[in-house]
Amino acid sequence: MTGAVRIPRARRFATAQIEPDRQVELWERHNAESLIALDCRPPVARSFAAVEVNLQLDRVHLARVRGTRHVVERSAELVEARPTEAIAVYLALSGEAVFEQGGYRRVLRPGQLLVCDADRPFLRGFGRGLEELAVKVPRAEFSALTGLATVPAPVVVDVGPGENPHGRALARLAGRAVRRDRPVPADEQAVVELVSVLAASGHVGLPVAHRAAARTFIEEHFTDPKLRAADIASATGISERHLSRLFATAGTSVPGHILSRRLDAAYSMLTSAAARGLRTSDVAARCGFTSVAYFSRTFRERFGVTAGEVRAGSA
Repeated sequence: MTGAVRIPRARRFATAQIEPDRQVELWERHNAESLIALDCRPPVARSFAAVEVNLQLDRVHLARVRGTRHVVERSAELVEARPTEAIAVYLALSGEAVFEQGGYRRVLRPGQLLVCDADRPFLRGFGRGLEELAVKVPRAEFSALTGLATVPAPVVVDVGPGENPHGRALARLAGRAVRRDRPVPADEQAVVELVSVLAASGHVGLPVAHRAAARTFIEEHFTDPKLRAADIASATGISERHLSRLFATAGTSVPGHILSRRLDAAYSMLTSAAARGLRTSDVAARCGFTSVAYFSRTFRERFGVTAGEVRAGSA
């Protein structure tokens, strides 16, 4: 069916199966092609272990990275040779990371998120290895929401319980999208809006901030079949009418957005090993649907195939 939505799949790259003397070379090549070009320097030659899970969406790139002790640098020469025209976000999951850019220096610890311009030279060091989430947002998307050509200065926020809600929401969106077990497709526009709010809150209008907050609340509650626009508006601190206008401006509606997030989650669940013992009705219920018939019809309309066909194709 023409016009059917395609759910992108993550790809995994690891150095374990590469000859030791080519591990760094091929790791650098992979990052240049799939994320951001960097010079990688492990402390001991022929001893570098790393894994990267990459998920390329229409505009945004998400990744989960794990590696042993090393330093990466994006020099002025490398920026000129391989520009990304992007804003980068790094969220430390384990291990400390030193970040240096234009005289700014910061040690990032697990639970801290950094936003920076990927086309300004920087250096990052991982003395005990690392595990982190990475997000790359095109500069054009960032500029369209903020009016800025760059992140004015690196931004660091804490994303633990009770800390920065936008950072926590971004971490949840990215983390769920690249996890191995039952990944949940990311709301791409929410990622763009959250990065913009985090990096340039003073330059983002209230409509964008409110819509990002509403999308965040929906992400946390879309599996609840009783989720209503009134709940979202109340949590966001705006009226239902204003909430409706915000989503209309973005080319959708509140019910339409909730439906798309439920369908995306169902598609992902149907392709996972964890769902092989579940009936289609079970998957529908877990994703917030109260009617199997409605789920089946809207699923086919969105993806061009039936839920059963998706399940059979992943078996």
